[in-house]
Amino acid sequence: MLKFLSRVVVEYNPLDPRKAAAVELLAQCNGRKAKDSNPTCSPPPRVLVTYLNGAEEAFVAADGATAQGMREQILARGRLLETEQLFREAGEKWPVVIPEEELGMSFPGIKISRILQKNVD
Repeated sequence: MLKFLSRVVVEYNPLDPRKAAAVELLAQCNGRKAKDSNPTCSPPPRVLVTYLNGAEEAFVAADGATAQGMREQILARGRLLETEQLFREAGEKWPVVIPEEELGMSFPGIKISRILQKNVD
């Protein structure tokens, strides 16, 4: 089958019960005979995700890539999108632009002892 193809993309939702045919075709493409019929039809695996805001991101599962690494990248991007949404809902501009002069300012921090002392009094 692969000898007639240059690329095969199989997409399905892993939670969808109708995925059986797609999974079966994927299994047939991964068979030794199919791979031997066209060794050039084997681009690196990739995972394409679409976030709630419509943004898409592709992860190439090349050497050294792990599912955990991809998961962490998805979670980091999700937290960024969540932060963006909170700013927009509050009527703030996004992205937040911090003036150059403020980037170099020191941050005194919070004095815990003063807060505790006020609560005791």
